[in-house]
Amino acid sequence: MPSDPRSPYPIGQPGTPWSAADKATWLGRQRVQRSYVDEVLAPLQTCLPAQAELFQYGVLDYTGFGFGSYPLCAVRSRRWEPNRPVVLVTGGVHGYETSGVQGALRWILHEFDAHAEAVNLLVLPCISPWGFETINRWNPEALDPNRQFRPNSPAAESALAMACVSANCERVDVHVDLHETTDTDNSEFGPAKAARDGVPFDRDAIPDGFYLVADSERPVPEFQRALIDAVRRVTHIAAPDERGSIIGAPLQQEGVINIAQRSSGLCGGMTGARFVTTTEVYPDSPTATPDQCNEAQIAAVNAAIEHLLSQDRALLVNAAG
Repeated sequence: MPSDPRSPYPIGQPGTPWSAADKATWLGRQRVQRSYVDEVLAPLQTCLPAQAELFQYGVLDYTGFGFGSYPLCAVRSRRWEPNRPVVLVTGGVHGYETSGVQGALRWILHEFDAHAEAVNLLVLPCISPWGFETINRWNPEALDPNRQFRPNSPAAESALAMACVSANCERVDVHVDLHETTDTDNSEFGPAKAARDGVPFDRDAIPDGFYLVADSERPVPEFQRALIDAVRRVTHIAAPDERGSIIGAPLQQEGVINIAQRSSGLCGGMTGARFVTTTEVYPDSPTATPDQCNEAQIAAVNAAIEHLLSQDRALLVNAAG
């Protein structure tokens, strides 16, 4: 159950980072609440589009932690053309962020073939299946995979995802990483992180609506704007707080903040893609449904591909002129 953010987190001592025993206590509180096999693997194995190829890129063996062994699966273009641009879509880096996974799955099942003739596609729909099953931000070692996309990563989820992308893509032109910002970020996961690290919990307001996290080293404002404009047809865009910020970061334009993704070890920083963004949607909003959250993720991916192709067409026209 989520903790009360007004009270000390029930594990560890305030001001002291967690010991191995504290992490073991935290792990002992985690329970499987939904099925990765039924909700993620089964749709991929039974409804795969004609232009898509399903493959396994690794295994997460968490039997030693009292859980299961999770095959890690990705979907790529069946016909990979070297002269086409490459689009990478990732979901479920934080397994508890449901539309990140379900949005990626729905995009594969309903949109993949529509784009497979124009671009090469690689989709990792659920990078953290243990987190998906236990509705968790971390992995069993109390590591956040979305801070571990770096060389010699200690998080198997991150290391295996990076290896998959490296093995399949000589380059990446677009990377869209699908996430959510939930009320439990303030009621459970934020307090847990602060307790784990032995620091005070710095609470930010949860944004009501969709927003994007651009890479401060590759912000490409017109790309982010194109995605926001596409998503606003599906659901509402988050407004900044009274300080003009979203989750503590200054607003750059409507619905967009910038974070240094590579130096922060974020999934969006793992490639040198020209166009990078992290989506964030608010599933706890009283004015948005789970279906809208999934559709917002789909709209963002489609808009990212359309922007890439429009930019490449413009380059060709300019070169010809």
